[in-house]
Amino acid sequence: MQINPGLFKSYDVRGIYPSEINDDIAYRIGRYFVPLVNGKRIVVGRDMRPTGEKLYEAFARGATESGADVTYIGMVSTDALYFAVGKYGFDGGVMITASHNPAQYNGMKFTRANAEAISLETGLATIRDQIVSGQLPPPAAKPGSITETSILDDFAEHCLSFIDRKAIKPFKIAIDAGNGMAGETVPHVFKALPCEVIPLYFELDGTFPNHPASPIEPENMVDLQAAVRKHGCDLGAAFDGDADRMFIVDENGDLVDGSTVTLLVALNTLKKHPGAKILYNLINSRSVPEQVEAAGGVPIRSKVGHSIIKKMMREEDIVFGGEHSGHFYFKDNWYADSGMIALMQCLEVFSQSDKTVSQVIAPLDTRFRSGEINTEVTDVSGTLQRLQDHFKDAEIDHLDGVTIQYPNWWLNVRPSNTEPLLRLNVEGDTKELMEQHRDEALAIIRG
Repeated sequence: MQINPGLFKSYDVRGIYPSEINDDIAYRIGRYFVPLVNGKRIVVGRDMRPTGEKLYEAFARGATESGADVTYIGMVSTDALYFAVGKYGFDGGVMITASHNPAQYNGMKFTRANAEAISLETGLATIRDQIVSGQLPPPAAKPGSITETSILDDFAEHCLSFIDRKAIKPFKIAIDAGNGMAGETVPHVFKALPCEVIPLYFELDGTFPNHPASPIEPENMVDLQAAVRKHGCDLGAAFDGDADRMFIVDENGDLVDGSTVTLLVALNTLKKHPGAKILYNLINSRSVPEQVEAAGGVPIRSKVGHSIIKKMMREEDIVFGGEHSGHFYFKDNWYADSGMIALMQCLEVFSQSDKTVSQVIAPLDTRFRSGEINTEVTDVSGTLQRLQDHFKDAEIDHLDGVTIQYPNWWLNVRPSNTEPLLRLNVEGDTKELMEQHRDEALAIIRG
């Protein structure tokens, strides 16, 4: 069977509907997914994209023909799907979503039992190769059944279990759902809290009529920043399309970096789990390991990527992990990521102080970061070598791409898994240092 091999990415399946992903491929994935996870019971959710229902129906048809009973939980966030897999003991789970991608895309994220992520290395490549072969496995002697249920109230209770909800102050908070799944999950969670929510784009609409559901891009945060200022909010929060990632703005409408949110949650976690291990990916600010250590925790540095991080957290019994990109992982959430649990913990931290959000984070956020800068390059390995030659007196490591470190600034350059891109991140102790070395590195990358 002809498929675009780029459809199967490092951590999920994602492509344009119907030219790259379509009902036939979804059906075949269903047929192969069941034997991959040795599944008798599979749970499936989807986001609000118009093509999601047809993809779900095709996947479910394939899964039931392979003998699995499918439980459909309707339109949910990705972290709610992870919750369902772990909480109710399913053998596997599938979330039909293309996350923050534009409307013409759709895709799937996959887990085994206990919400254990499935990546290209742990099963997706097997499914891809089986589909390309064109041979379907024999159907089960007895097909499975399909049932439907709602899990969002249970999911809300789970998110609230991470905090003392009685201690949450009556914050006024603007929340931008970006027409994504937070429009469904936020009301379920916040009905138990004393906060006043100013909702932005809570209508589920997978055509994204207002802005792309990708809050890591600053231009997609402008409406939230304006709402916080207009309504005099204590803070704002934004979620991506499938609502597993979360970003914050302070009471002035200023963006709060993902590293700072990692640190907020890490320090709150260490109050409850003294001396615990805290994972941070290598793009996070140097402030994260410094302050985790100062608070008595054990900082663990990792590569970027959710399946890598979840595996590492399981193996090393790590309580919390955070990424610069708005993914936050919790041991007590089956090591899966949840933007909602991270937001709950941030509200708990802010409730413990009489200070504003900007005053709480000021001592945590003392460095200057470039953000991720992507550049198309023709010779990835040659470019990485030129950078290392240029900065040859630095401390250099290759945990993920190339990290070049000096006492008062550092940079990391990582190749994209799917495109001929290099991703540059630079941090300096001063803004001038960051900008100087950002421009120096970009001149080499783009030269």
